[in-house]
Amino acid sequence: MPEAIALGELLIDFVPTLSGVSLVEAPAFVKAAGGAPANVAVGLARLGVSSGFMGKVGDDAFGRFLARTLAEASVDVSCLRFTTQARTGLSFVSLRADGERDFLFYRHPSADMLYTPEEVDAGAAYLRQAKALHFGSISLIGEPSRSATLRAVQVAHEAGLLISYDPNLRLDLWPEADERAARAGIMLGWTRAGVIKLNEEELIFLSGKEDWVSGARSLWHPGLRLLVVTRGKEGCAYVTTEFSGEVPGFEAATIDTTGAGDGFVAGLLKGLLQHPGAMDNEVMLRSICRYANAVGALTTTERGAIPALPDLVKVSEFSESSP
Repeated sequence: MPEAIALGELLIDFVPTLSGVSLVEAPAFVKAAGGAPANVAVGLARLGVSSGFMGKVGDDAFGRFLARTLAEASVDVSCLRFTTQARTGLSFVSLRADGERDFLFYRHPSADMLYTPEEVDAGAAYLRQAKALHFGSISLIGEPSRSATLRAVQVAHEAGLLISYDPNLRLDLWPEADERAARAGIMLGWTRAGVIKLNEEELIFLSGKEDWVSGARSLWHPGLRLLVVTRGKEGCAYVTTEFSGEVPGFEAATIDTTGAGDGFVAGLLKGLLQHPGAMDNEVMLRSICRYANAVGALTTTERGAIPALPDLVKVSEFSESSP
């Protein structure tokens, strides 16, 4: 049975074959499996952590492709559900010359949005046996996936799982791109998580502060044990109840940053599961953050998210060869 379970969206990323152009100018796209929680599940499996995925895809060619992709990556998909009520979600990703992205989503609705609390309850025993649950904010945007996500978090909390959250900011996906609604929705997950990973843009959006320490402290809640801010090439910063600091990043030949944050989360969760006391041990936590930085950096060196997530050997060789 999986040690870690990711819950949320599983979709198709269409990544352009040519970087540095807009979606209008892109001549062609390559199909790649994606969706932030699914990326984390695959990332964990490639790093040697048994993982599973809970969510919903369309009963269509893309949904079958996604299920097969996860299964081939050794992710348990026994709790993945299929529906004929909506098709699998699509995302077209435009890559700028620096590897950063612009997104265009097709989900009106998409199958992942129709995941229900009843389907979570059907897999409750599966969830309870795990050690960690990871989820993101996209499944909190609308019903019924919002209630399904919160139900899963409740089950995980009652079972004593480590709860990890990524407040993935995709403002265009929120109704009318409403910033107030997005903040409120994102905070539904925030107050229920023990470990949170976000980037600098998301921290500023939620806290209104550019300084990562004061921003993190202003958003702190009693159940939060670790907050990590990813900072691209600069690495990451971490905050716990006892200490805070920064860990430098790695130089990498960046092609596509899609999935880099999810790779980071996989590396972070691998370390926290292997060393449960790390959140009280700064030396150990810094080592885990360095490892997570390496996973994230390597993920940027290939196109797409799941295709680019590295395995144990690649991460070990890369981190050992870097200063």
